Formats: sequence, structure tokens, C-alpha cells
Amino acid sequence: MSKVSKDMLIGELVRIDDGIIPILLSSGMHCIGCPSAQGESLEEAAMVHGLNADELVSEINDYLATK
Repeated sequence: MSKVSKDMLIGELVRIDDGIIPILLSSGMHCIGCPSAQGESLEEAAMVHGLNADELVSEINDYLATK
């Protein structure tokens, strides 16, 4: 099982499991496909969108634990 952290790049997260994309989209991160988003960390993207990075990490890791 993979685990993610808030310092991982959005591009890395998508490569780990594309099922993470709906989690990010439902959180308000609608720029997943943007080239700049691919080089942005989850923490940086969360900050830009006014989201709690730790909560996102927890939600993504919960999802990955079910696989």
C-alpha cells in the first residue's frame, strides 16, 4: 500500500493512483491537469485553495488503504 504525504507533488499523487483525482476535484482542486499543478506539492496546492493539507492527506491515505 502506498502512503502519501503533503510534500509530494500533485503529479506524483496522480501517478500513484488515478483514483486520487476525484478526491482532489471534490476538494475544489479543479486544476489537476494544469502543467504548473503537476510540479506543485499537495501542501502548496492546498494552501492556494484554502484547504487543510493534513485533512487531504488523511482522506487520500484512507482511500489508498482500501485498495
